[in-house]
Amino acid sequence: MSRFVVGLTGGIGSGKSTVADLFVARGVALVDTDAIAHELTAPGGAAMADLVAAFGPEVRQADGALDRAAMRARVFADGAAKARLEGILHPLIRRLSLARCAAAPSPYVLLAVPLLVESGSYRDRCDRVLVVDCDEALQVARVQARSRLAAGEVRAIMAAQASRAQRLAAADDVVRNDAGLEGLAAQVDELHRKYTALAAAKPQATC
Repeated sequence: MSRFVVGLTGGIGSGKSTVADLFVARGVALVDTDAIAHELTAPGGAAMADLVAAFGPEVRQADGALDRAAMRARVFADGAAKARLEGILHPLIRRLSLARCAAAPSPYVLLAVPLLVESGSYRDRCDRVLVVDCDEALQVARVQARSRLAAGEVRAIMAAQASRAQRLAAADDVVRNDAGLEGLAAQVDELHRKYTALAAAKPQATC
């Protein structure tokens, strides 16, 4: 049976992973498209043969995994390379995420897609879109603290994503992540009750 799907998204540094962890702690199944992408490009991953065929052996590390730094450099230098990379990875990610949503054991499933608003196709598979939101200055500070990037580098990444206003316009629900974990947990508790009730009212929701 298909599951009621909540699409989780937010800008870099917004705290998507923290929010996802809080839902998981409440027994909610999580399907994370970033994690799937890492699976596909790990040693022996299902995408590796096609990636090597498309880009050459120099994008494969000695252990068989994708050399992310080499691929990132290739993609930044060549727009056609970005399209080829996405053409290989995105259909596999969509297929796996769809299957895992359908197989989720919980009443509803959280589908984490960092670029959900930008992608379009994932939005159609979600019954609700949940956006994790915080002030942009806080996003920059968080990313700098964890990644040691310059503020300008972080803002360049943010500029390549949907704007805060675009994400909020696409949201059915919003979690504000400006304060501490306690306030965040209270918001997640409220949403968990809401989504559980919605899933019970619409058990045949499409993933």
